[in-house]
Amino acid sequence: MQIVLIVNGQRLQPPHQTEPAVPWWSFTKTVLAATALTLVRDGRLRLDDSLADAPYTLRQLLRHEAGLADYGELADYHAAVARHEAAWPAKEMLERLQAERLRYPPGEGWRYSNVGYWQVARLIERASDLSLADAVRTRVLQPLTIADTVHFAASGSELGQSCASLACYDPGWVYHGLLIGPLSQAALLLDGLLGGDLLPAELLQTMQDTTTLGGPIPGRPWLAPGYALGLMRGPVAGGLVLAGHTGCGPGSVLAVYRGLMDERSVSCAAFAETAGEGEVEAAVVEQIRRHVSG
Repeated sequence: MQIVLIVNGQRLQPPHQTEPAVPWWSFTKTVLAATALTLVRDGRLRLDDSLADAPYTLRQLLRHEAGLADYGELADYHAAVARHEAAWPAKEMLERLQAERLRYPPGEGWRYSNVGYWQVARLIERASDLSLADAVRTRVLQPLTIADTVHFAASGSELGQSCASLACYDPGWVYHGLLIGPLSQAALLLDGLLGGDLLPAELLQTMQDTTTLGGPIPGRPWLAPGYALGLMRGPVAGGLVLAGHTGCGPGSVLAVYRGLMDERSVSCAAFAETAGEGEVEAAVVEQIRRHVSG
């Protein structure tokens, strides 16, 4: 398992000369949420206005409260990925999912939806007049001084350079886009986002306003898991509240979280192949708990 720690804004371990790029999986959602919120900051998007062509809002999309389904529920999707097929065009995916049929009225439920973040990505492009890659780079990566090696994956062969199991995986299956980059840059990005001034204080607090989704999950460290705007957030043992995101794909898991105690902050990113979400999250929690108290 690879682990990187950022303590009070400083990387704990000396950087390697060459650090492999790993898939960020659903931590990409945190980056997309941050990008969308810079557009809210600049008056180009509004959190609570219904979208022009849909009955839900940006806030509901970012919190998975828009009523949308998720293509992960399609057996044909999992079968096609397992057969190493090319990703379906987005239109075909939406048709297979009957995505226009909301599963509950917006704001009246919660359902994790990659389709919702596909919608967020399209909103970012329209509101910024940029490609998604350019919007993310100019609005989040560059202001947070994240290395230019972080980018959206274009092919399985690119992914296979760090994860052999992904050499035949089409990143197009992640319809909202799959960021890849050094693990250290994921930790630095989250630390800079939650501890810096990319977003005004009030908007940053709004990003962290959390809907609690229930009680403990067997095999995972959360006491009361919750979701905010592009952030998984909730308490763990020891009185800590962590915010960040876990993501998984074929054969690997990434978890990136930040915790605070008094005036000490710790951000931790971990990546592992052939491990479960709970195992990787537990390693992150242990590292944050160990270092946050000094």
